[in-house]
Amino acid sequence: MSRIRRAPHKRPALAAAALAATLALTATACGSDDGSGKKTDAKPAASDSPQGSDDSGDDGDGLGLRDKLPRKLPGSFQDLDQWRNGGWKNWDKDKWVREAKEFANPYLKGHWDLGRMKKAEDNEKKVPKDIASTSGAADTAEPRPVRAEAVKTPYTRNAAPAGKVFMDTPEGPMVCSGTVVHDPRHPGKSNLVATAGHCVHSGRSGGWLRNITFIPAFNDRGLDMPSVNSAPPQEVAPYGEWWVRWAQTSNYWIQKGEKSGGGGSQQDFAVLSVQPVNKSGKSLEETVGNAIRVSFKAPSLSRIRGVSNYGYPAAPPFDGAKMYSCTDKPGALTIDPSQPALYRIGCTMTGGSSGGAWLVEGSDGKPELISVNSIGPHPATWLAGPRLGATAKAVFDAASRKG
Repeated sequence: MSRIRRAPHKRPALAAAALAATLALTATACGSDDGSGKKTDAKPAASDSPQGSDDSGDDGDGLGLRDKLPRKLPGSFQDLDQWRNGGWKNWDKDKWVREAKEFANPYLKGHWDLGRMKKAEDNEKKVPKDIASTSGAADTAEPRPVRAEAVKTPYTRNAAPAGKVFMDTPEGPMVCSGTVVHDPRHPGKSNLVATAGHCVHSGRSGGWLRNITFIPAFNDRGLDMPSVNSAPPQEVAPYGEWWVRWAQTSNYWIQKGEKSGGGGSQQDFAVLSVQPVNKSGKSLEETVGNAIRVSFKAPSLSRIRGVSNYGYPAAPPFDGAKMYSCTDKPGALTIDPSQPALYRIGCTMTGGSSGGAWLVEGSDGKPELISVNSIGPHPATWLAGPRLGATAKAVFDAASRKG
């Protein structure tokens, strides 16, 4: 794939190294306009409610959600064995689109071995490079490309508590990025991971993705791909595998999400509730030793000196082995005027970085998450992510209750 390789412009005061130095977080009281005077902290509309299941019933959480598995559960011991041995991963695209309304993710032992992880392609959404001019809704000028730089190793000391999210889709195994986030309901013991909505649900054209799992600090030593292929499991997955027991995303993404063109991206946010495969008894936060606080008071552009995003880009010229980061001062991009504008920065990370954290410096000098990677053009010159306001908070709270 051809790439634009311009030299990046001067970095803002907030540097990735500064973010890496401190990872304990506190909330910030930032403004919440979209850079053009629009407020972003309004209550979500009914169509913006979080979705983790069919919304035709209520389980007492106030969101109209029900705790349900798919209607066609195993009906015999033979069916159960087929389910347990991986039969559930077989796809019928027509039935998947029609029937996959409720999230379910039964654990498949050994499913994500290194061989299958290597086959996982980037789960990206494609948008034209000139999406702003074609939509006529650009809020700021397109940013200059900022070349993605490899994060210093070990990642556990030099970056956000990030990792790779693997999932099965009708097109095969795919991969995104995710970040361990603080859970106020379980202080110090969070099992929550922030990522993009399109990493768990295919939007209006499909349903929930399957066999979703999280590998925190994937390839913590930053080995090249040939070395990863021969590395022992403890080097590829130093904190083990964390299977997703619940996923939550916005109803807006489910109804509007598109694989191309950017539809649904302005609420392209998801939260995963995970559990350890090794049954250690410790939470994800206790295991990795950190979690990032999420801010839902989307700061205005004028309040952000700079933002650093993280991810594991997997599309060429990257191969998914290493974590990368870009730092830039964000602008704004609007696709749907009814929704808060996206943040947008120059960045050459490609697909696979989807769902990676956007971090800013909080009022106490510590980093906090304000967005996740959602969309970018081909060739890769910028990335955009949703502003995390009231809708994203509802998604987060619903996942926290499940956690």
